[in-house]
Amino acid sequence: MNTSQPIDIDLAASGTAFRLIVAECFGVEVPTFQGEGPSCGHPALFIRLSRCNLTCTKCDTKYTWDWSQFDPRKESTKRTVADLMAWATSSPVELVVITGGEPLLQQARLVPLVEQLLAAGKRVEFETNGTIAPVPELLVDGVRFNVSPKIASFGMDEAKSVVPAALKAFVASGRAAFKFVASSVADLDRIAELADAHRLTPVWVMPEGTTADAITETTQVLADAVAARRWHFTTRLHVLAFADARGR
Repeated sequence: MNTSQPIDIDLAASGTAFRLIVAECFGVEVPTFQGEGPSCGHPALFIRLSRCNLTCTKCDTKYTWDWSQFDPRKESTKRTVADLMAWATSSPVELVVITGGEPLLQQARLVPLVEQLLAAGKRVEFETNGTIAPVPELLVDGVRFNVSPKIASFGMDEAKSVVPAALKAFVASGRAAFKFVASSVADLDRIAELADAHRLTPVWVMPEGTTADAITETTQVLADAVAARRWHFTTRLHVLAFADARGR
């Protein structure tokens, strides 16, 4: 059963244009860093948007979409671009990570936020599941995309989670890295098939796990095979450093 509810993101009609549905923001009051992918270890601010168009069984942010377990009234708020800008510019940290959920569901509302962040001297990374092509206004200097297509072992039907037209748009942008969560060498074989079919490069592999022990074990399972393919490898720094605590 699909436990998410209809995604209400067309806010302009109600007079709330330029408001975003936000799950949480963190990195100002308690400093943190990007925990995975090409910028792993960089100091970062996070704007986590609510709502997703997928329902992955192994998702670690179900509080952004799974209303069978979480109350959307408690887990999300509508915040203005001005409010988010004031929050982000209160910190000297340069990197702002916009994540989710699936942030590109709200990309029309994100354009003015990204424009203002860039004007303020920030750089922006999106973390996206790769099912929605970015609008041209987001394909600008200072913006990068960490695209994480979900393979079947992550608990999602690839007919929904692998969207060739969207992946083609990310490849053509020249602004994307493709990050896959894996737990076995068989997962790597499937990732290789997708990378070859859709010309995805560069490829980053991240071990599945929500504890330090699990990440270490999976890293050892995958490392040789990832290295043999000459792909990039990333850990899950937030889990290793903060035990997967929210807001870190």
